[in-house]
Amino acid sequence: MRNSFISLKRMTTSAVSSSFPVKAAIEAKLTETLEPSFLEVINESHMHKVPKNSETHFKVVVVSSKFDNMKLPLQRHRMINSILSQELSSEGTVHALSIIAKTPSQWNDMKKDGEGNVAIDPSPRCRGGDGTFVTNN
Repeated sequence: MRNSFISLKRMTTSAVSSSFPVKAAIEAKLTETLEPSFLEVINESHMHKVPKNSETHFKVVVVSSKFDNMKLPLQRHRMINSILSQELSSEGTVHALSIIAKTPSQWNDMKKDGEGNVAIDPSPRCRGGDGTFVTNN
């Protein structure tokens, strides 16, 4: 399986785009609450059977010192799910959220080379769905 690389040099969030309001809302809420040293919100909707430019499937990679006292990854996931409860609710548009939540120390241990890159495993390919969405990809 091929790893994708996310550069540690991209500190905090990427530019907020009005064309992708769900991604922008996720970035804003996580930035405000977690004050991350690194945050990447990746829209993975294109990997699924949804209309083009959908915002339904995301991967969040977040590094925050607010996780320092949380020993279990489940605690971090619950915190993030709580922060994004509106987006994840039945009225929200987010169908799936993959979470990688690390402390700064854990993130530094994950560095793979001298350029500050960290290997993040790619999400699995879509295995189907009910076929009700037409893809335009």
